[in-house]
Amino acid sequence: MYPQNPVLAQKLTEITHVSPLINQLLINRGIQTPEQAQIFLDPESLVLPPPLEEFPDLALSLELLQDAIASQSKIAICGDYDADGMTSTALLLRSLRWLGADVDYAIPSRMHEGYGINKRIIEEFECEGVKLILTVDNGISAYEPIARARELGLKVIVTDHHDIPQKLPPANAILNPKLIRESSPYRGIAGVGVAYILAVSLAQQMGEACKGMIKPMLELFTLGTIADLAPLTGVNRRWVKRGLRQLPTSKLAGVQALIQMAGVQGRKEGEGEKGRGGERERVKIPNPKSLKPEDIGFRLGPRINAIGRISDPQIVIELLTTDDMGIALEKAMQCESINRQRQEMCTQIEEEAIAIVESKYAASLQQDRVLVIVESNWHHGVIGIVASRLVERYGVPVFIGTYEDENHIRGSARGIPEFHVFEALEFCHDLLGKYGGHKAAGGFSLPADNLPGLRSRLIEFANQSLEIQHLKPLLKIDAQANLSQINQELYQQLHALEPCGIENPDPVFWTTNVQVLEQQTVGKGHIKLTVAQTIDGQQYKIKGIAWRWRDYFPLPRRVEIAYKLRENNFNGNTTIELELLGARLPNQSHLFVNCGTKPLKTSFECKGRRYHCGIYQNGTLPELRIKSPEGKILAVHPDNHIALLGTNRENAKEVDISQPPFDNIIQTAFEALSAVNHES
Repeated sequence: MYPQNPVLAQKLTEITHVSPLINQLLINRGIQTPEQAQIFLDPESLVLPPPLEEFPDLALSLELLQDAIASQSKIAICGDYDADGMTSTALLLRSLRWLGADVDYAIPSRMHEGYGINKRIIEEFECEGVKLILTVDNGISAYEPIARARELGLKVIVTDHHDIPQKLPPANAILNPKLIRESSPYRGIAGVGVAYILAVSLAQQMGEACKGMIKPMLELFTLGTIADLAPLTGVNRRWVKRGLRQLPTSKLAGVQALIQMAGVQGRKEGEGEKGRGGERERVKIPNPKSLKPEDIGFRLGPRINAIGRISDPQIVIELLTTDDMGIALEKAMQCESINRQRQEMCTQIEEEAIAIVESKYAASLQQDRVLVIVESNWHHGVIGIVASRLVERYGVPVFIGTYEDENHIRGSARGIPEFHVFEALEFCHDLLGKYGGHKAAGGFSLPADNLPGLRSRLIEFANQSLEIQHLKPLLKIDAQANLSQINQELYQQLHALEPCGIENPDPVFWTTNVQVLEQQTVGKGHIKLTVAQTIDGQQYKIKGIAWRWRDYFPLPRRVEIAYKLRENNFNGNTTIELELLGARLPNQSHLFVNCGTKPLKTSFECKGRRYHCGIYQNGTLPELRIKSPEGKILAVHPDNHIALLGTNRENAKEVDISQPPFDNIIQTAFEALSAVNHES
């Protein structure tokens, strides 16, 4: 849990006029002064330096674009096939056409070429008479293609936000927030943020009346920023907050069609959907006056991203650049259909990947501290999503790949907070082909013969970067709360923190001594439940949902829970519900303390298998021992998530008992022992 600071929270209350609990949440997010609190609660009060003062190459970029527009020289945009890259491409196409430019675009084939501008695209641009190339959301690592463009006499502006490689490409100008001062409010912008700054600055420089251009650009900025998981701090917080208010009444035909198709707006009062990864369950929500980041992250974003993953990005570019509502609806329907295909692919690959991990790698994850898994016949357009799910399941960085042919592998990587994906890829640079990314995610390719070497090198890097305790997926708790405090008033106060997202997460609360009254599995492996807490003889009940918790069903009767709050509107009734993020048994140390000299023993069933367990003395310390049907013994010490597993202590190996299946077995053992202890 974050350290609580009631004195500072009370002091901030005098300035912010919100409750000390909300001020504690601000403190948890790095707010230490009244001035910082004011900017956080009112992002419009943030004084922004002119972008021309922050980006060294912005002035030259504007000059190159103005000259090309004035001479009607052909401009070509090279985008990327994710939501950030496609919204960036659409944003610059719209703005440059508005300003009178002769402009077209290309996006490399995800299936056949992979990420980033390449020599084929450069040479095709040159044949088509292009004079100026503008990369968006890519290019910072494309040294050779950009060198080829300069050889051919083409001018190049790189706009990107990915981490800076050891050698910058020889472009005429480079716009990348990673190249500006770390304290700049523009530092956290995504690729679409760079495109937005470039487009607005160009319109202002040319003296154009850009009022009618700014709103559509801001909406595309908002879509791309949230979908790319950019931090909602600094200028992103300010502009995203504006964009979320605009989106429900967007004048862009493509945005209107996408919102309608995703069920975010233009639906009957109270109809919506809710869940994760674009696969949310149907629930009831009202037509919003302002969208929330989750509306984009879980509804609009996946429908855009699905196109780039398994289909033709041109569908999204046409969707976001057309002014014809008929065309927009047709393209939005294609997004909907393709997203359903993407969901099915993800489910199948995830199931196959879990089976492989459990049979080959699960036993060594604690020693390796990284998971490297490669299989043929997986669609590389969706393996990044599967990588994220494996990180969530196993708590280690995941590098997942598939064979393009017998000799080549292409993959995606996802990390944990203590692990830097791009630095890991750089550590393996001599084994890789193309690679790129940032701290949390990346992409790579390599010769198939280098796979054993890559696995060894990544294990070496992971063991240098990570301690064993980093592998336990921990929740950062904002504050402890009783269920009696969870009400509409608290939920409304939490609006002061919005928009929530990366680096400004939804508040997480923790409640102890909770009774699970009802529970059932619903949908694709979710648990729907009702929990209660008794305080001073009064029972407080509340409903909740635990996404993708099928492996933990049924939950124990009494638990401690960590959760976020969600609003549910049904038939005109508004209620607050819990979205469970974590659960654990209440403190069971009394079983160790009260065991005395006589071992406390019993047996129990878990997943149809019979186990024996007991509390024994190991020297001066008590120890929980669980014996499996195969005769292996799991030895657990109190307050330690690392246990020993084996037939004897000499050959036992260390395992993380916070991970499946150990956590479930231990919970069941504690319940069985607790029942025996109460009887005695």
